[in-house]
Amino acid sequence: MVMLSSLELIRRVPLFAMLSAAQADSVAQAVSKCRFKRGAVLVEQGQKSDSLTILLSGRARVFTTDARGREVILATLQPGDCIGEMSLIDDQPHSATVRAETQSDALLLGRNEFLRCLYEDASMAQAVLESLVRRLRSADQKIESLALMDVYGRVARVLIDAAVEDEHQQWIVREKISRQDLAKMVGASREMVSRVMKDLEERGFVQSMAHGGMCIKPRLGRPV
Repeated sequence: MVMLSSLELIRRVPLFAMLSAAQADSVAQAVSKCRFKRGAVLVEQGQKSDSLTILLSGRARVFTTDARGREVILATLQPGDCIGEMSLIDDQPHSATVRAETQSDALLLGRNEFLRCLYEDASMAQAVLESLVRRLRSADQKIESLALMDVYGRVARVLIDAAVEDEHQQWIVREKISRQDLAKMVGASREMVSRVMKDLEERGFVQSMAHGGMCIKPRLGRPV
């Protein structure tokens, strides 16, 4: 981790961007820095934790597990994302597990300090609300996909949502998504997802790239 002060790190986190100087200094004194190894569990489904985790670097996976040990991937978190705020707000166990996909650096903010900031600073409360609304909308889309789309449609939705426009105005999925992970995202078997991906590639909707990512062709759809 680059040797920056807690205050400098706080100022880089969108959640704290609107804090006053005094508030930011107070938060900076309350946070601690932590490094998670790849595969480390940041929060665990069904358990409680007493701090908010804010990713500074790396990537983390949000997933749920049923009684038979089957996983459903709900989201991938990037630097700037927060983990565990719902459990801190309603004092209920975490609804999902979050695991580091890569070595990740994070800030930890205790529950009492987090709640104090929410009560005292309207901008931070709004930022948390906006984050929760985004997750709710994402959950609504996933429910809609599972209820109304076939596997082809669900795979296409995941790829389109993951794509970003590059400098050549192409839609690119930069990170490699394994067939197994894709299956966990769309609620289908790995074999079925492999057949769908093979068909999409043969029909020219998806093109694999050397670095492991994919190029999404306009006929498949464009992110909106």
